[in-house]
Amino acid sequence: MSANAASMATMPQILAGRTVVVTGAARGVGRAIAEACAAAGARLVLADILAEMVQDTAAALAETGAQVRALPLDLGEPESIAAFARDIAAQEGTVHGLVNNAAIATGIGGITFDEIDIDTWDRVMRVNVRGTWLVTRALVPHMAEGPEGGRIVNLASDTALWGAPRLLAYTASKGAVMSMTRSLSRELGPRGIGITAIAPGIMRNEATDYVPAERHRLYETGRAVPGPQAPEDITGTVTFLLTPGALAVTGQVIPVNAGFVFT
Repeated sequence: MSANAASMATMPQILAGRTVVVTGAARGVGRAIAEACAAAGARLVLADILAEMVQDTAAALAETGAQVRALPLDLGEPESIAAFARDIAAQEGTVHGLVNNAAIATGIGGITFDEIDIDTWDRVMRVNVRGTWLVTRALVPHMAEGPEGGRIVNLASDTALWGAPRLLAYTASKGAVMSMTRSLSRELGPRGIGITAIAPGIMRNEATDYVPAERHRLYETGRAVPGPQAPEDITGTVTFLLTPGALAVTGQVIPVNAGFVFT
C-alpha cells in the first residue's frame, strides 16, 4: 500500500456501492485515482496495457480490503476494448463510473510541429482520442442511468488550454478529449449520465521522468500555488466527479493545476 492509500484510510465512503472502471491504472496518476476510489468505497475494475503491473496494483489495493480486479487493455486495439467491455458486462453487469485516464505521453514531446512523423501522430490519436471514444462507447450501454446513474471523468491536460509548444500531437489529442466531453454531455445528459474532463498540469511521478527539467520549472514557478503537482492533488476532484451529486457539472472542463491556467 502506498502512502497515499494509507493516508486516505478514513476517507468518507462517497463511492460506496458504486462500480468504477479506471483505465491506465497500473502506475502514476491512474494508480493514485484507483487508490482514492478504493478509499472512497468503490468496487474497482482496473485496466492497463501493462498487464502485470496493473495486477500488482490490484493486489496491493485488495490487501487494504478493496473490492478490485484487473484486466489487460490496449486502447490502440478495438478488439481489446471490445473484449474488455464483454468481460465487464459478464462480471459486473452495471457500471457507475468510468475514468478515462490511459493515454500516450512518453516520448512524443520536445520536437516542433514539422518534425512530428505521421506514424507518431496517428498513434497518439489512435490511443488518446479514438481509444477514449471506443472505451466510452463500449461501457455506456452498461452504465446506470438516472439521477444516481453513470459518471465519466476524462483526463485531459492543461497543455490544451495554454497551447504548450513542442508537444503538438499530445496537445491536439487532449483538446479533442475536451471537445468530446462537451459533445457527449449533450448526448448522455438525457439519460442521467454525466461526463466531465479535468485538465491537470505536469505532475511529478515516474511517468513524467522524461519531461525536460525546464518544463517542470515553468510549471512549478508559474502556478498560483508554486511548487510541484503530484497525482494525489487531483484525486479528490476525480472522486467527487464520480458521485451522483456531480451531474450538475456535466460537460465542464475543470483545470486542476494549482492555478497555472485559469478558465
